[in-house]
Amino acid sequence: MAELSKKAERLLKGKNFAFVVTVNKDGSPHLTPTWIDTDGKNVLVNTALGRQKPRNVARDSRVAVGVFDLANPYEYVSISGKVVKQVTGKEADDHIDKLSQKYTGAKKYRRNSPNEKRVIFVIRPSKELTM
Repeated sequence: MAELSKKAERLLKGKNFAFVVTVNKDGSPHLTPTWIDTDGKNVLVNTALGRQKPRNVARDSRVAVGVFDLANPYEYVSISGKVVKQVTGKEADDHIDKLSQKYTGAKKYRRNSPNEKRVIFVIRPSKELTM
């Protein structure tokens, strides 16, 4: 397991957008922009069950995450790893609200539909590349 560098931790905690790559059934990459977070040790991605990312991760836990500094796009980090845990329920709902506050200033995530169930992917890094 790779430990997150201070730079990676700063970029993940900042108001920076990330691109998350999962592996489609046919082996092709699935790339999506997303909000990003960290617990200081792992990368945290919040999404909704039923979307492509959760389907891909259920089949293949390998992921890659790229995040760049909005103030300086030439400063970025690329992290490869595996989803080692998935968290649902109140913790995932509270987490999307935390991300909404970070990225939009809104205390509640406004795009939630009543039927949507959130999930946090806990990604354990295995490799990191910084620029």
